[in-house]
Amino acid sequence: MASVTTASLCPGLTKPSRGHAKLPRSTVCHCLPARKTEEVLKRRDALLGVLLSSAAASSAATLLAPADASAETAELQEGFTAYEDEANKFSIVVPQGWQVGAGEGSGFKNVTAFFPDQDANSSVSVVITGIGPDFTSLKSFGNVDEFAENLVTGLDRSWQRPAGVKAKLLDSRASNGMYYIEYTLQNPGDKRRHIVSAIGMAFNGWYNRLYTITGQYFDEDEESAKYRPAIEKSVKSFKFT
Repeated sequence: MASVTTASLCPGLTKPSRGHAKLPRSTVCHCLPARKTEEVLKRRDALLGVLLSSAAASSAATLLAPADASAETAELQEGFTAYEDEANKFSIVVPQGWQVGAGEGSGFKNVTAFFPDQDANSSVSVVITGIGPDFTSLKSFGNVDEFAENLVTGLDRSWQRPAGVKAKLLDSRASNGMYYIEYTLQNPGDKRRHIVSAIGMAFNGWYNRLYTITGQYFDEDEESAKYRPAIEKSVKSFKFT
C-alpha cells in the first residue's frame, strides 16, 4: 500500500507524519469541546450584555424624555391603554395614566419605559438592541431553560465575599416565539426586586433586533407590589406589529 502524508487539523495532535492515515488510539482531540465552550460563552456574554443594558435602562426609566408623538395610544377597558410604536413595530398594553419615556444610549438602540407618577420602583420597559448576524433566532441563545439559567447565573453574585446581588430563577417558558422569564434580584440589606421579562426577536429589513420587555416591582413594598397584576399583564401583552 502506498504511503500517504497526513496533517492533523487539530493543533493538539502530533505533527504531520508519513504512514497510514490513522490516528493512534491514545490521541484525543479537544478542539470541538473547546470550540463549543467558546461559542456558548460568546452567546452568554452577548446575552448578558443585552439584558444588563435592559436592566440599566429600566432602572433609569424616570430619566427618559417623553415618548415621540409618532407613537399611538388607544384607550382600552379595565384601566389600560394600548401603546403602539409604528417606527419600532411593536404594541403593548400599559396601565392608563402611566408616564411614557423614550431614549437611546450606549449598549442599546432604543428604550421605551412606562411608569406611575407616584412610584419610581415599578415600571415596564421595552429595550431594542441590534445583534450580530450569527444570532438568527432565540434558539441561537439555547432553549428557554438554558437561556434563563445563563441569565440568572450571570447576574448572581451571592457567592462573592462580601456577598453581592442574589439572583433566583422562578420560572421560564416559551410561547408563540417568545421567551418568558421570571426571577428576583436582591442586594444585601435591600428589598427584593421581582422581575418578569419577555424576550423576542424580529428582523427590521437590515438586521435582527432583540426586544427585551421587562416589568419590575418590589415584593416587600406595599406601594410597589400593588402594581404586580398590571405589570404582568403589560409584559404578556407585548406583540410585534
